[in-house]
Formats: sequence, structure tokens, C-alpha cells
Amino acid sequence: MRKFLVAAVATSTLLLGVPAPASADPPGPAPGALPSGWSFDERALTWTSEKPIPPGDAAVEFWSGDRLLGRAAGAADLRTFALPAGATGRLTDLQVRIGGKRVDAAAPKAGQRLAATKPATAPVLPASTVDPGVKGRYATTTGEYTLPGVQLSTYPSRVEMQAVVVAPKGAPGRRPLAVFLHGRHWTCFAGDDLNSISLEWPCPAGSAAVPSHRGYLQAQQLLASQGYVTVSISANGINAQDTADSDGGAQARSALVRMHLARWADWSGAGRAKAPAIVRAAPRADLSRVLLMGHSRGGEGVNRAALDSLNPPANDDYRGRTRWTIRGMLLVGPTLFGQNPQPDVPSATILPGCDGDVSDLQGQMFVDATRGVSSGRALHSALYMVGANHNYFNTEWTPGQAIGPAFDDFQGEDDPLCTPGAAPARLTAQQQQTAGATYIATAARLFVGGDDRARPLLDGTGVRAPSAGPARVLSHAIGANRSAAIVPDETLAVQHARLCDQVAVEPEAACIEGVSPHFVGFQWPEPGRKAVALDGARTATLTPAKALPVAGSRALALRLIVPPNAPATGFTVAVTDERGRRTALGTATVAGVPGSEGTSSFWAQEVRLPLPSHVRTVAGLEITPRGDGPAWLIDAWGWSPGTPAPRAAALDRIDVGEITVDEGDSGTAEYTVQVRSSGPKAAQVRLFLTDARTFLTTNWVADVKPGTSRIKVPVSVPGNTTYGGDRRYTVSAKAIRNAVVGDYDGGVVVREDEPAPDITITPSSEVAEGSPLTWTASLSGPVDEYTYLIFLTQPPATGPELSSTDVDPAWFTENSGQDPEPSRPLSSTNLQPFLEIPPGATSVDLTVPTVADGTAEGAEHVRFQGLFFLPGAWEPVELPFADGTLTD
Repeated sequence: MRKFLVAAVATSTLLLGVPAPASADPPGPAPGALPSGWSFDERALTWTSEKPIPPGDAAVEFWSGDRLLGRAAGAADLRTFALPAGATGRLTDLQVRIGGKRVDAAAPKAGQRLAATKPATAPVLPASTVDPGVKGRYATTTGEYTLPGVQLSTYPSRVEMQAVVVAPKGAPGRRPLAVFLHGRHWTCFAGDDLNSISLEWPCPAGSAAVPSHRGYLQAQQLLASQGYVTVSISANGINAQDTADSDGGAQARSALVRMHLARWADWSGAGRAKAPAIVRAAPRADLSRVLLMGHSRGGEGVNRAALDSLNPPANDDYRGRTRWTIRGMLLVGPTLFGQNPQPDVPSATILPGCDGDVSDLQGQMFVDATRGVSSGRALHSALYMVGANHNYFNTEWTPGQAIGPAFDDFQGEDDPLCTPGAAPARLTAQQQQTAGATYIATAARLFVGGDDRARPLLDGTGVRAPSAGPARVLSHAIGANRSAAIVPDETLAVQHARLCDQVAVEPEAACIEGVSPHFVGFQWPEPGRKAVALDGARTATLTPAKALPVAGSRALALRLIVPPNAPATGFTVAVTDERGRRTALGTATVAGVPGSEGTSSFWAQEVRLPLPSHVRTVAGLEITPRGDGPAWLIDAWGWSPGTPAPRAAALDRIDVGEITVDEGDSGTAEYTVQVRSSGPKAAQVRLFLTDARTFLTTNWVADVKPGTSRIKVPVSVPGNTTYGGDRRYTVSAKAIRNAVVGDYDGGVVVREDEPAPDITITPSSEVAEGSPLTWTASLSGPVDEYTYLIFLTQPPATGPELSSTDVDPAWFTENSGQDPEPSRPLSSTNLQPFLEIPPGATSVDLTVPTVADGTAEGAEHVRFQGLFFLPGAWEPVELPFADGTLTD
């Protein structure tokens, strides 16, 4: 079916509530117009971008106001995106968001605007006592292996088992293993520009596979020179098929990583003789010392591999046992759609300051979402890298280095911080790759090598690695030798400040209007995710529900946000212990992170103040900002140096199931979604249930008793005898305490068991010019969801055609996005009237207001082809032609 583009203005007569201008009062509902770029095609609701949007790692999401309609699938043209199962509900205020940033034509400017000044310059930090970016003493060898592809359960095509290996020469004994996983990128190319790329697998004849797995050779060579065996694996087969997964392919990437690890376990033991040549040329790998590096969706994938290794899933494409120990992870610009980090595996997350793909920097949740979930012994670090974009960490995604087409993912023009050539702070590709390699080696040195001298580069101490060159990298962390002092929640008493919602239902409760990596939503607003908004120069007093122990801590570490580019602001801090004794700690200073309109720079920085030994508990915290600007406290911790060896706790694993049922004709049926639980601990998990009809979400905390194998989630499904299409009651889960979540999204799929109604339209309408042409579309029965009609103009069967100047000019522009002048036949324009039929209604009128020009022209004609879209339908119903005649 051909595509029918609605190139209309961004306001809508029916969808957005704007009255339709007309020369006569039309009966019934007025026709509407979809916003610019939106249309319906054979896959229902579709958005077409003005510019190509190459496949990336952030999800392309369709929203209706604050309601998520779903994640859209992209077409081969890189401009067209459609909801795989169609749209449900009323389509008001249509929006497209990628990485939290709105990208459709009607996108407004950011809510929390930055001052119109040039970005701040991040300070040059003192050098660290060690520099993990220095090349080691070993020469290296490089090669590749290709094994038979593997079949993953949700994908029709097999996924490749291919990797590039860089290993040290002459390194004694077994060597630690570092596994690299690239992110989501296009898979094939046939030329040197973006018009030649595709997201297919296997690649069609005449095209070549993008070797994304070869994009980290600099980091691999650095680690290999330091004695690591490194392997970077290809995941094109997952990238091309991961729209089949509600988790964006995280479980599939986990299975692929573990399949490679299983091969390395064989090759390091009895199966060595059958190993590929490059593996035999490398030292034996020590599978008890594994580092995982994941870029973008690869970051979420290796996290899931760590989770699945420690807490194996019941249903898994990898069916072997775990024969390795993952000591840590380094994640670059990662996604974390499920906000389900493995809390007991140490991690460091690079947040690229100029990320144009995962632009909300949701990888911050690898730090924040671990709070209180487990013992807190594992260090979780965030590294804000000023001037780095998303793609250039991989040479095969970098123009001038890639063998195929590549581009700069930061697309802002004349951005003072991130536009190459215009922004001094923007890193070159080589600078960015060198800084990335340095911090990958830093994570390896600390997490796998156990060298605590590398910790200050990751944990907020405020030092730099000289090998990272001009890159300005800011850090903060939680975990390791930290104990909670203030972690804002509903129990925190606050005076002269505001306890605010990180993800709010009501705007007035939100911490900020703009985007902060700390305030990225899961899927819905979440009670309990709080921060403290400080009020100017007033002294804020924060009182936890009970005094929290900090005995033995050397300092109080606070994570504080000030607006991007804000001047240095002092914060005077005092604590009160359980005896009521107040101790002034001094003043800490925080300056704003360099930011622009195109960045997510409301990011917390860590500051520390010495904590006297007599302070053994924190029963109250006082903070006095020494400035007039806003500020926010994320949390506060008792801090001591050192990196304790993390011990994986026996956490419960939670997986949300899904069932499919028939709707039924009457009453309300009660169904139970089984949320699987395995593990020995008393745990807590927050569950979310979204009603498929009202789109309202309820959530609650489920207490999991030791040994519990099922958490029953009741779902009420009303039955009726009207058609409404299939619908889904979504159940989601997020860990709170003593648990990890694998399959975080499930629920009840309700199959429609009634036949769709028939639709007819009056075949013709004849009126004198100046009167409205009207046709009535009638349903044989009501529908309990919104349905949609779009009318395509066709050349009439006979006689002269109605022109663009024969109809009301405002109506024409509203429904075509074009000017009526010069006069031209309607079938040669983009005129496509759009109607919605509310639930329960059985008819709607299409009205074309005409104008009288006083010129004798004889009869003129118009013809429409009507297309009727049922809820969730893949194909529209084609209506008979509707013909109209205008007489003098």
C-alpha cells in the first residue's frame, strides 16, 4: 500500500481542540489534521522525519502528551517510524522522543533553559598518582574467529559468533579476560553515504556487514599490552532483530556474551586444541577474572550478562552453567531501559557530555538505581566526559575512520559546547577514543587488578589521568566504603527546602523542569524517588526517620547539583548526631557542569568535608547555600578510602511473566500474572500495573518472603460485546531491596473476540458552491476505542476537478499544510482530511467547506478514498469512493 503523508500544520482542529474555520457551519465533528510529519500507513500511526535518523541505541518513542504509546520500529529509509501494533486511545499532542529528547517538528525548546552565556570551562584536575592509560610492557597479537551462528528464540535469523581478539605476547600464566560488546548500529552498507545503509541480517547481496566489533582496537591494544586477553564480539544479528524484544535486546545480548564466555572457558581448558588459531596464539584466559565493556545497548547487554551469570534465568537461550566470574564493568553511553543494574558487580559508566543518541544519559541509573538494593560494597561510578559524543568511542562509527558511512551523532548547529570547530571543549575523535581507552584500563586496573591507587580516578576524589589528554572527566560514586547518611525518601523531614519528585506526576512536584540524568524515568512516575531542592541562601535542615551510623568514616560525601555553567557556589554544612550534638563541617564549593541547550548537564558533583571521629551517627544535616541560584541534593554518605572486595549477595531474582486471554462478553474476569521469584531472601520489589483502557498506572511495593516462587498480580479485565481490538495490561517490576529484576516487563494480552464492525459511507454529495459538501461514514456497531478515518483525494471519474481555491482557504491549509494559491486540482495537493470517531459513536461526517466565487464554471467534482483504522490494526479498511459535485 502506498504511503499517505499528512504534511499539515502542527495544530489540529480535532486532536488539539482548535475550532475549524469554514464558510458554513458543518454538521457533526469537524475534520482534523495530524501534526507535521505524522500519517497513517499500513502499520497505522507513522512519523516521518525531515532528516535521516540512522539506527541508534536510544529507543524511538511515540507519546500522546504524557502517555507513552510505544516504541516505534524504523523503516529502511531511516526517516519513517511506525508503531508495530498500531495506536490506541485518543491521539492528542503527538510527540516523538529519542533518548528523552523530543525530536518531532513541534518540539518546544527545553523547559529549563540555560543562561545565554558561553559554557563554563571544567577545571584541570590534579594528576592521579597512577596513570592506567600508559602502554604496558607486552607486545600484542591480533586476529579474528568466526564460529557457526546461533539461534536465539525470538529471532528468525541466526546471530553471528564472530569476534576480534587482541592478546599479549609472552605474558606468563593465565591472563584476565576483557570482553567488549558494541551497541546498536546499522548492520549493512553498500556505498559511502547514509543512503546505502540498512538494518538487515544477513546483509543482502551487494552490501557488506558493518564491522562494529573492530571499533575498539585502541582500547584492546592498551589492555593487551598490560597483560589482558581481549575479545570484542559482533552483534549485528541482534541489532537487526531486537525490535522483537520488549527489552530492546538486553536478554539476547546477555545470551550472546555468555555463549562467547562459555567458548573461552572451553578453550582455556580441555578444549584448547580445538580453539581458533588466534585463541591458541594467546595466553590461556583466566575466567575467574573477567571485565565486561559495553557501549550503548551493549552496556545494558553486558549488565544483563552479569545479572544472568550471578542469578541465572529460568528461560534462557544460553543453557550451560556459569564458569566465569565477572569482576567489573565499564559502560560507555549505555542504555538501561529496565533500570535493573546488577548491584553487586562494580561498574564505571562514561556519560558523554555531547551524547546525541542516548541524550538523556540514562546510564546514570547504573549508579543511582543500585542504592539500597544490596549490601552496597560494590563501587558504582559515573564519569561525566565533557565534549564527548556517543559514536566516536567506536572507530567504525566515526567519519574518516570507519570503512563505511559514519556521522557525528550530536546534530546541534552552532552549539557552543558540542559543535566541532565552534566549541573548544568538543573532543576530537582521537582524543575521545584515547580518553575512553584510558578509563577502560582504569576500570580493569581497579576492578580486576585490585589496584586501589586507581580508585580516585573513578570515585569522585577529583583527579585526572594524564593519558586522557585534554579530556575533562568529572566523577562521583556510591558504594564501596560508603555508608548512607541522607538518602531522600518520603520519611525525610525537610525544613526551608523542598522534598521534590525525581519523576513527577504533577509538574509542581518535580525537582526541575528540564532533563537531568538523575531524574530519568523508568516507565512511569515512581514514588520514593526523591531529591532535595535547596532554597536560595536559606539553611535547609534535613532529618532522617532515624539516625544513620557513619562511625569510622573519614568524610561526609555529598552529591550536589547546581545549574550548568553556574559560578562556584559554596555550601556550608553541619551535622547533628543522635545526642543532639551539632558539628560544623565547613564549606564545600560546587561550580556548574559545562552545558548548553543540547546537553543533559544537570549532573551532581561529589564534594567531601572531613568528618570528625566523634561523629558516629547523622541524625540531622544542615546545608546553607552561599548563592542565590537553585541547587539540589541527591544524597549524602559517610566516606572512607579503599575498595572492599565485593561479595555477590544471594539476591532474589524477579521475572515478570505474560499471559494471553480472550476478552469475554460480559462481567469482569480476574486473571493472575505470575511474577516469578527465586532466591532465599526477604526482598522488596515495586510493581506497576497499567490499565489498558484508562492508561492509568498504579504501583505498590510487594514484600517477597524467603523462598517465595510466585508473586501474584491480579488483573481485572472487563468483557463486552463491542469491538475494541487487542489490548495489553502491562505489569512491570523494579527492584528495591535484596532483589534483581531480569524480565521487567510483562502482563496480560487480551485478545478481542468480537468481529470488527462494518463501515459504509454515503457515496455522493451535490451542493451549490458556497455550501458544504458532506458525507457520512457509518459503523454497523459501536467501538470501545477511538477509531480513525483518513481521506485521500483522487482524480474524479469525470468532469473538471475541484481546485484548492474552491474550498475554504483556512480549512485547506489546516488539512494539507499547504497554501491554496496557486489554484490547482485537489488531487495534486497534500489534502488529507482526518477524522476520529470517539468510543461508542457510530457515525461521523466529513465536511468540505466550499466558497462561492461568482464565476460560471459548470459542475466541478471531487473524489475521496476513505481509509478506516481500527484500534491496533495493521491494515486499514478501504472504503468505497466518496464523490462530490459542486454546482454554480
